[in-house]
Amino acid sequence: MFDATRPTHAPADHPKVKMGRVGILIANLGTPDDFGYWPMRRYLNEFLSDKRVIDYPAWKWQPILQGIILTKRPFSSGEAYKSIWNHDKGESPLMTITKDQTIKLREAMQARYGDRVMVDFCMRYGNPSTNSKVRQMVAEGCDRILFFPLYPHYAGATSATANDQFFRALMKETWQPASRTVPAYFDEPAYIDALAGSVERAYAAMKTKPDVLVCSYHGMPERYLQQGDPYHCQCIKTSRLLKERLGWSDDQLVSTFQSRFGPEEWLKPYTVDHVADLARAGNKNIAVIAPAFSADCIETLEEINEEIRESFEEAGGEAFTYIPCLNDDDSHIAALGKVIEDNLRGWLD
Repeated sequence: MFDATRPTHAPADHPKVKMGRVGILIANLGTPDDFGYWPMRRYLNEFLSDKRVIDYPAWKWQPILQGIILTKRPFSSGEAYKSIWNHDKGESPLMTITKDQTIKLREAMQARYGDRVMVDFCMRYGNPSTNSKVRQMVAEGCDRILFFPLYPHYAGATSATANDQFFRALMKETWQPASRTVPAYFDEPAYIDALAGSVERAYAAMKTKPDVLVCSYHGMPERYLQQGDPYHCQCIKTSRLLKERLGWSDDQLVSTFQSRFGPEEWLKPYTVDHVADLARAGNKNIAVIAPAFSADCIETLEEINEEIRESFEEAGGEAFTYIPCLNDDDSHIAALGKVIEDNLRGWLD
């Protein structure tokens, strides 16, 4: 372990400090502490008050949020979370999976770099907070921090807001560590290979192969794309690379977008509508994968596996298979490790 030492050439009465380590801080979206009304309300308030997520003027949005949405939505969202909750551990699946990912990444990084690195995780919304983990890393002697938002595709409402929170945490430090943020890894070959491997394993276990693989990405307002957000283009490239890696034709894989919110037009086609269209067109057997999510969460376990499945089946679909996120699969951990190592160059070689 790194013990506190007196800086080189410092006077004898200089206090000892810990320094010389590199922090690797991975970040995910976040999760409520519980599915009850007040924990859900706190979480949704923090999430939906983020200007990166909802960019309407506060004078217009906050009365709607505080007076209408946060009065009702905690109940419906709480029921959705309750249906997927890890009751044994008292936490959401996203929390469980992120902890498992962190443990495996810590083992991999320490096997390569020893105790020169400290690996931990934080959440953009909820706990553990970004502030608390940055403070802990600095206290443990990390004078350099690699901040890694676990989003394969860059979006203002995901990667950027996570980085914003990291920068705000740095503002509170008297002696700021040097810092780097990890860019999107949507076309990283190891990530594409891991996605392809998950599809190949799922298909190998089926008696009848699906007619279509639906790559369902989290949606965003079309307006954000027009403002220069690269998310849509990066999603489409991931789908193309996955299709090429699998050696498939164009009609075997489609890209769609889920999780609409509010009255605006969002990126299309909408997953919930498109799977119904596929069923009506005679595609009775489909599989759905969610490449934009690094870990299964409410949007995959509840929205895809319940709401979107129901839309497909009500339109005449017969076989619906959800292919889980990469989670803590060894191929995923190896891909994330490769991204981390690439971004540590010059700090740790």
